[in-house]
Amino acid sequence: MKHVSILVPKGNAILSSVVGPFKILMAANQFLKKAGIREDDYFELHLVGLDHDYSLYEGLFSIHCDSTIDDIKKTDLILIPALRPDKLDADLDQNKDFIPWIVNQRLQNNAEVASMCMGAFLLAQTGLVDGKQCATHWAGMEMFRKMFPQVNLVSNKIVTDEDGIYTSGGAFSFLNLILHLVEKYCGRPAAIYLSKFFEIDMDRQDQNQFAIFQAQKDHEDDAIKEAQKYIENNVKSKISVERLAEKYAISSRNFVRRFKKATQNTPLEYIQRVKIEAAKRSLESTQQNVNEVMYQVGYADQKAFRTVFKKYVGLSPVAYKSKYNRSRTNFERPSAW
Repeated sequence: MKHVSILVPKGNAILSSVVGPFKILMAANQFLKKAGIREDDYFELHLVGLDHDYSLYEGLFSIHCDSTIDDIKKTDLILIPALRPDKLDADLDQNKDFIPWIVNQRLQNNAEVASMCMGAFLLAQTGLVDGKQCATHWAGMEMFRKMFPQVNLVSNKIVTDEDGIYTSGGAFSFLNLILHLVEKYCGRPAAIYLSKFFEIDMDRQDQNQFAIFQAQKDHEDDAIKEAQKYIENNVKSKISVERLAEKYAISSRNFVRRFKKATQNTPLEYIQRVKIEAAKRSLESTQQNVNEVMYQVGYADQKAFRTVFKKYVGLSPVAYKSKYNRSRTNFERPSAW
């Protein structure tokens, strides 16, 4: 039997990332018994808080924890739910008492630890993910990089798995994390059954297609802000880093250094990401073909455009348009069967 502690943070925990893992792991227990693999439950599930009773979403929901951290002397797996990004600082502060307990369970009992979405911020505060791969919601990545530069943040992965530390990407990516854990502990057949029962798309690996590039302007370097605005206002133009540096009277080397410090991207990465974000919007909302969109965002080489697009999106331009353009989807949908 594996003892599982699903944490229930104070404040603004995302309720679905508490209830969802509980339901899936309960269903895993039922599958293993019905399949004749076990006679008893494999997962012993506990909702663990700093207190027993919580109010979530400004009092709209309440949740009762069967245990507090003081009650749990030994656990095998700790699940850290997502936190709301709009009140993250306050939530991290009021849940800091989880940190020594998580660290102790890891060091003394070799507990495995998994975070979901923005729960990665609480995990990172423990130091257990330093030097390791970590995923989180794309909307929180810039903030995460600033707060935890010692962590190897991976922007594209849905699930990471390293030395008994697991993380998942944004929002409902936690479903893929829980399936990953079920497969690891209980085998592929159990994971396949739960995938079908809960209608979860298995083996998703890349979350880049969901990300919306957010220009990082929360900095004090005015010259770099002006360069960012220039890039965003001249998507159709071919922009070189050298010309940008010259335009703002900064040496190329210093310009690249300052740009990376301010935005967490090199100037070339920023130019590419702005252009690809503009291309995504056109592919989603217009009937322009890929070549027309490519020229519209300043590319002339099909291979180069496709390579850069796939680097940041995880899909080819054609695949992205087929997936997200409603008119294209309606046109291609068969009228029967």
